[in-house]
Amino acid sequence: MPQNSCHSIVVICLVTFFANSTILDELAFAAEPGDPEWRAVDQWDLDTLNQTPEMRWLSQDGAVHSLLYSGEPYEGHPTEVFAFYATPVTVGDVSADEAQDQKFPGAVLIHGGGGTAFAEWVWLWAKRGYAAIAMDLSGSRPIDPVYDAKGVPVPNQAAGRDTRTRLSNGGPDQGHPQKFDSIGGEQADDWPYHAVASVVRAHSLLRSFPEVDAKRTAVTGISWGGYTTCLVASVDRRFQAAVPVYGCGFLYEGESVQKPAIDKLGDLRGEWIRRYDPSSLLKDCQVPIFFVNGTNDVHYPLDSYQKSYDVVPGPKEIRIEVQMRHSHPAGWAPKEIGLFIDAHCKKEAPLPQLASPQRGDGHVTVGYESAVPLKEASLHYSVDSGRRSVRKWESRTGTVESNRVSVAEPPKEANTWFVSVTDERGAMVTTPVQFQQN
Repeated sequence: MPQNSCHSIVVICLVTFFANSTILDELAFAAEPGDPEWRAVDQWDLDTLNQTPEMRWLSQDGAVHSLLYSGEPYEGHPTEVFAFYATPVTVGDVSADEAQDQKFPGAVLIHGGGGTAFAEWVWLWAKRGYAAIAMDLSGSRPIDPVYDAKGVPVPNQAAGRDTRTRLSNGGPDQGHPQKFDSIGGEQADDWPYHAVASVVRAHSLLRSFPEVDAKRTAVTGISWGGYTTCLVASVDRRFQAAVPVYGCGFLYEGESVQKPAIDKLGDLRGEWIRRYDPSSLLKDCQVPIFFVNGTNDVHYPLDSYQKSYDVVPGPKEIRIEVQMRHSHPAGWAPKEIGLFIDAHCKKEAPLPQLASPQRGDGHVTVGYESAVPLKEASLHYSVDSGRRSVRKWESRTGTVESNRVSVAEPPKEANTWFVSVTDERGAMVTTPVQFQQN
């Protein structure tokens, strides 16, 4: 080969190398939170997480079964995640023969802070007609299911930490150091990163079971599980519905009890917000989502909750209950959670759809559409100041007309208000919360 040709090839190769290096550098830069093109939802490798993880059964006895599945590496070591699993067959509502001709919708259940996989929770969803999986997100395993004389799981059986055993190959625990202080090190050691990955893997495993209809799945979580639901629903678009209970974003502002822990991160505060605060991910959420919270929740304040709802670009609904209690049982109790998921996974009657409230002539009016007739409407308001978690609320009853509800407007001193409607099933939804300066 002529010498000039060799030189030409070398020059071309060098130009190509440096050009590709520049492209790689740009891609690497784009992968950093500080870049405007960076998206928080892209932190997770969905090509891997959407594959069926390896799993092994621990027990297939009784109504609720136990298993382990592979998780994300943690501190350089492989991990496994514990989960409970139940179906209408395992709880005795459908025979094995009947199940041959049908597939069940699926539900992924995410516990809150201090919680674990709850046997009674998957049992409840199996009784609703779902194949349900609930995983532990603290690297632990709860006690085996405990049943009463009728075969029903005993409530709160794994509520205490002394009922759980640390897995030898478990992922991160769920304390504040793992949730917040780990930021800036190896991302694979961050609890929020692990939590999302473990839930998406559980979803992939659930969808792989032959008795599950992979096209009809939903996710719901309570408190920190609601927080994680916001992240997961933004990352994993395979779900048909999502219901975060209590949990939300904008934890770095206002009265959130998480704000001090985030502020203590100093120079890493912004990175945690960009990576793991739901406000950074919900802007990409396209899964239909139903926000459920109370007026006085101290963990996820009402103004932060409303901001989280507002940032979602996809289909969304909201249910705010006056003085709703904060706990796992209280969090999975509202019937609207099941009805919302049933509407998307079973094509059953949806919850009422409300238009934005309008004020005029001394009244607030709200247009609506509802497959089930409405039976009542109310306006809820507070004139109190100070911390939202201790404010008092007042309610007044409105009237239901053929295509709208009407109620006397709140007093001019009211700084926070919303309208609720309840249909003949007893299902309640609300308008977005209205905030005004007096």
